[in-house]
Amino acid sequence: MTRLLPLSDVSWPTRLAPGLFVLIWATGFVVARLIAPHADPLTFLTVRFGLTAIVLTGIALAVGATWPRGWRGWRDAMVAGILIHGLYLDAVFWAVHRGLPAGIAALVASLQPLLTAAVAGPLLGERVSGLRWLGIGVGLIGAGLVLAPKLGAAGGIPPAALAVCFCGTIAITLGTLWQKRTAAAVDLRTNAAAQFVGALLLTLPLALLTERGEFDVSVPLLLGLAWAVLGLSVGGILILLGLIRRGAVAGVAALFYLVPPVSAAMAFGLFGETLAPVQLLGMVVAVAGVAIASRG
Repeated sequence: MTRLLPLSDVSWPTRLAPGLFVLIWATGFVVARLIAPHADPLTFLTVRFGLTAIVLTGIALAVGATWPRGWRGWRDAMVAGILIHGLYLDAVFWAVHRGLPAGIAALVASLQPLLTAAVAGPLLGERVSGLRWLGIGVGLIGAGLVLAPKLGAAGGIPPAALAVCFCGTIAITLGTLWQKRTAAAVDLRTNAAAQFVGALLLTLPLALLTERGEFDVSVPLLLGLAWAVLGLSVGGILILLGLIRRGAVAGVAALFYLVPPVSAAMAFGLFGETLAPVQLLGMVVAVAGVAIASRG
C-alpha cells in the first residue's frame, strides 16, 4: 500500500500541504453560499471553469510545462475534470443554491473517505489497513451525528438537494481514483488545465439548457469568483492532485472529514448558520476519525 513519506523525509511545504488543503477546500462551501443570491450556480461555475483554464494555461506556457501527449492523455485529464470539478461542483453549488446549508453540504462531501476506501482495493489494488478502516468508521459516526438532528426537522434539509449533493460526492470519489490511476507521471499544471476544459465542456451546455444566465456583477460575486479561481481551482486543486500522487487515496480522502468542522465555523461567522451540541460533538468525533485514519 502506498504511504505518505515520513515527515523527516519531506520538506516543510509538503508537511503543511494537508492542513492548507483542508482550509482552502472548506472555503468552497462558503463560496457556494456567498454567491447563491447573485448568480445561477451553473452559470457561475461556467465562468469559473473558463477563467481557471485560462489561468492554468498561462502558467503552464510561462514555465514551459509538458502538455498531454495524444488523445489518451487529454481524455484521461478531461474525464478526471468532469468527475472532480464538473459533476462534483455542479452538484454542490446546485444543492446549496436550492437551500442545502453549507455546513451540511460539506458534511455530505466528507463521506468520500468511506466510498474511497470501499473501492480503492478492487480498482487500484490498495489494501486499506484495519486501523484506517477504524478511523473511517469513526469519522462516519461523527458525520452521522452532525447530520442526524436536521434530517427530521421541517424544512431543515431539502431532500432533492441532499440527494444531488451525495451524487456529487460519488463523482469526486470516482474522479480521485481515476486521477490516481491515470496521472502518475503527468505535469500537474497542464493536467489541471485540461481537467477544467473537461469541466467546462460539461457545465456550459447544462447552464445554457437549465438556467437563465443570472450573473449579478456585485462585490460579493466578484470576490467569490476571484477566490474560487485563484484560491480553490488553482491553489487547492494543485495541492489535492499533489496529495493524490504522493499518498494512498484512502488516506488522502480521510482529510475530507476535517472539512465540515472548518466549513461550519466559517458559515457560522459569515452567515449565522448554527449547529446543535450533538452536531458539535459529531465534528469532534469526525476529527478523531481523521487522526486515526491518518495513522493507518
